[in-house]
Amino acid sequence: MHAILDHVMMRVEDLDASLEWYTTHLDYEEKGRWEADTFTNVFLGPEEMHDEGALLELTYNHDDRTYEQGDAWGHIAVRTDDVYDAYEELMDEGVEDYRDPDSCGGRYAFVTDPDGHEIEIVQRDHGVEWSLDHTMMRVEDADAAIGWYTRKLEYDLFRREEFEDFALYFLKPEDAADEAMSVELTYNYDGSTYDIGDSWGHVAVRTDDLDDAWETLMTRHAEDYRDPESCDHNYAFTKTNDGHEIEVVTR
Repeated sequence: MHAILDHVMMRVEDLDASLEWYTTHLDYEEKGRWEADTFTNVFLGPEEMHDEGALLELTYNHDDRTYEQGDAWGHIAVRTDDVYDAYEELMDEGVEDYRDPDSCGGRYAFVTDPDGHEIEIVQRDHGVEWSLDHTMMRVEDADAAIGWYTRKLEYDLFRREEFEDFALYFLKPEDAADEAMSVELTYNYDGSTYDIGDSWGHVAVRTDDLDDAWETLMTRHAEDYRDPESCDHNYAFTKTNDGHEIEVVTR
């Protein structure tokens, strides 16, 4: 089953403000838009994207609701070739100083968007500037979570970092390009439990055939959350063992 990561979805309370933030500070451009009666979805990404690069989906509901961040979702990460230069550039543009490179050991930094979503800046020697590098989610059972991605999606655990209090596990398809987005699973050793919240929505995986992919997931005992028929055969949804929503799409 080939299931490259296609996009990550976040809900926003002011679409115009969010679009201005991402287009101004990360140089994203609008790649697609879906206007429905009750919501708007806008897909964003760098101008020069790799074929296996992932998009950012902003969802705006028209009922003026507010959202809770929760703590089961952590952040998205974007690439740069120099984390210090990138952070200084954002500070010069008026982005709020959240976690500078020095406070992160010089390896990365963090800013927040208008809705409080955390954006990690990571230094990479591949991928265009500001392209999506990974999406971080917290998990309560590392073994079960890694098993979910490796068995259900055939993902490869290609990087791990284990520390005194926590561990990080990075997964994506074995044959994915370096420029493809990965999933970062964060496991804290203190037995923490997490609240999904509703500010973060889902990550989406891209497949060539929606029905075949769904049948494979059901054979592997993935949760039957929203099947293709219930979504007019445009997409489908399952959930991980931690309750994170995974959309299945074709592009």
